[in-house]
Amino acid sequence: MQKFKKVLAANRGEIAIRIFRACRDLGLSTVAMFSSEDTLCLFRTEADESYLIGENMSPLGAYLDIPSIIALAKRRRVDAIHPGYGFLSENANFARACEQAGIKFIGPPSHILEKMGDKLNAKSIAIECGVPTIPGTSTPLKNADEALNKALSYGLPVILKAAAGGGGRGMRRCDTPEEVKTAFDLVQSEAKKAFGSDEIFIEKFLVEPKHIEIQILADEHGNIVHLGERDCSLQRRYQKVVEFAPAFSVPYETRQKLYDDAVKIAKSVGYVNAGTIEFLVDNSGSHYFIEMNPRIQVEHTITELVTGVDLVRAQILIAEGNKLSHPDIGLSSQEDVQLRGFAIQCRVTTEDPANGFAPDTGQITAYRSGGGFGVRLDGGNAVTGAIISPYYDSLLVKVSTLDNTFAGVCRKSLRAIN
Repeated sequence: MQKFKKVLAANRGEIAIRIFRACRDLGLSTVAMFSSEDTLCLFRTEADESYLIGENMSPLGAYLDIPSIIALAKRRRVDAIHPGYGFLSENANFARACEQAGIKFIGPPSHILEKMGDKLNAKSIAIECGVPTIPGTSTPLKNADEALNKALSYGLPVILKAAAGGGGRGMRRCDTPEEVKTAFDLVQSEAKKAFGSDEIFIEKFLVEPKHIEIQILADEHGNIVHLGERDCSLQRRYQKVVEFAPAFSVPYETRQKLYDDAVKIAKSVGYVNAGTIEFLVDNSGSHYFIEMNPRIQVEHTITELVTGVDLVRAQILIAEGNKLSHPDIGLSSQEDVQLRGFAIQCRVTTEDPANGFAPDTGQITAYRSGGGFGVRLDGGNAVTGAIISPYYDSLLVKVSTLDNTFAGVCRKSLRAIN
């Protein structure tokens, strides 16, 4: 078992601040890294130490520069690196570089990331486990002609998706044969830019399904529990906008099947740390595995609210070698997971409604936040005077609320947002 002293957050914005808070709760020192474009951002001031990374690289490239990140971690004698979400969080090469440098990667080990971080590999594993999957390719597409042939065999509409990532990036719905050929190059380009890999695949597109994800937590000793589900069906351009827990609109029996299948998949690969297994549930109640995100999710806050489990703190403790039964995690068995109340997460972003909700930039001249009982704010750069650049995600703050009833939590969310 390894007791950490210093943790580097290989990320930016609100998730970096979230990591620093969890570390501070555990008495750990923290290190931030930031690009030139993030020099004035709030998150870098929230760590005990803060260093410029990727000085001569692009805004995104700075956060993807594995050699520089490892060099910084070694120079500052960091024990562990938390990748957050996005960027390198699902990159097996990054996890492997940490392992080779003697630095703990706070997440699954590299060999599991290779299996589950790649969406095609994860789909094959689900099939081996007997879990239903959506009709689609199990290997990367070679070219637009192959994509079109597959689309016609599955029946339109279809969706082209990046194999190496998620979060709504590198995804295009195609309703006509012409759209398939046009979208192929676009999705490849988006995938390469966002995840460093241009491998894409194609699936049958289900119209208006429920998007349900199951939160998994597993330690290095073979213990695995699920922490219920989140309903992430409300999306715009394949980006989640509002999430809530529990997913009461899905029948209890169906949710039990999702729990069982999620745990089955996690156990089959010997999964370790926090992860989310995502399903689509169609109008008939049939469910289909779509992917696993082997990392913390943006919307993890609502699971924390309804379960009382600090997922990021649990990630750190698990990476140290602790069991789920550790007092600061408190999950000796599945029966210890108790869901209470209803939670909603909404995202406050710098987007222009008059311009198709395109990301907006500039300086925040005034900012007033919600608050009060049952309101949780996870902010990134949401402060008066902050400069919002065009280079990164438009998320300013996540507003998560908890109440005893769904109607109550809706009212509380509206109050906090207003």
